[in-house]
This record gives sequence, structure tokens and C-alpha cells, in this order.
Amino acid sequence: MSSYSEFAAEREKIDYLLEQGYVIKGVTENLSGAFLEFVYEGNDPAKEKKERLHILHPDTRKYFSTILIQQQKRQEVL
Repeated sequence: MSSYSEFAAEREKIDYLLEQGYVIKGVTENLSGAFLEFVYEGNDPAKEKKERLHILHPDTRKYFSTILIQQQKRQEVL
């Protein structure tokens, strides 16, 4: 898989979870990438409350960093 394809696949997974009502609640980074922890904040009881993604691509790490900053700004407004 090409580098861009890897990035696009990881980005799509993140975007899908965000669209479903999940928010990023934790990040653990190590030499093998980053682990994102998502928590469901919607109203559907059938959904899993927590999800976890393993992120390998550096561009995806930049992408979720931007999302984290946006989430923090939204919380400051509330």
C-alpha cells in the first residue's frame, strides 16, 4: 500500500468514528505509532462505549492532533 493510501485509510477510520458520535479521549504514543482512545458520547445504547485505533502514519498523527485542538477549543467555549 502506498504511503498516501495508508494515510487515507487511517484518516477515514478516524472520520468515521467522529461522525458516529465518538470523541478522542486519550492518546498513547510510542515507537510503534500512536493509540487513539475514543469514547462514545451519543445516545445509541447499542454502540460500544470505547474504541481504540492504532495509528502508524506520521501524517495521520498530525491530522488527529488538529482534531484534538479543535475539540479542546469547543470545550473551552462551553
